Amino acid sequence: MTRHPTNSRATQQTRNLPITLGERVRRFRFLIRDRDTKFTAAFDTVFTTDDIDIVRTPVRTPVANAFAERRVGTVRRECLDHLLILGEQHATAVLTDYIDHYNHHRPHRSLQQQAPLSTGTSPPPEPGTSTVRHDRLGGLIHEYRQTA
Repeated sequence: MTRHPTNSRATQQTRNLPITLGERVRRFRFLIRDRDTKFTAAFDTVFTTDDIDIVRTPVRTPVANAFAERRVGTVRRECLDHLLILGEQHATAVLTDYIDHYNHHRPHRSLQQQAPLSTGTSPPPEPGTSTVRHDRLGGLIHEYRQTA
């Protein structure tokens, strides 16, 4: 049997993941992946030894992972495609700030233009009140709030 070089490389990188994450690896319960042949039994074993269940998407169902694909696409289009990420700490800081914006301020069409974790409907702007702009991610994203 000929071993594909990327299989052993990917498996080795996967073995390094729990070491890199340390105690944070315990927060993960599931790994959702497709049925690509690059995911070998050795790859799966790395996760199952840390009590992470492997969930494979169904065969020939491209929409099975649609929610995750949509979320990843949104993060890329609105944030990551506009920034040069300089390392893991920078990526963590950028994504933390973006996730806070996404969940607390960004309007969502399916939620009647409210943020997922907002406290309720925001009142319409009153005439004569001023608006304050709050820049996030170095001015990439702008949030606007009414002043009292």
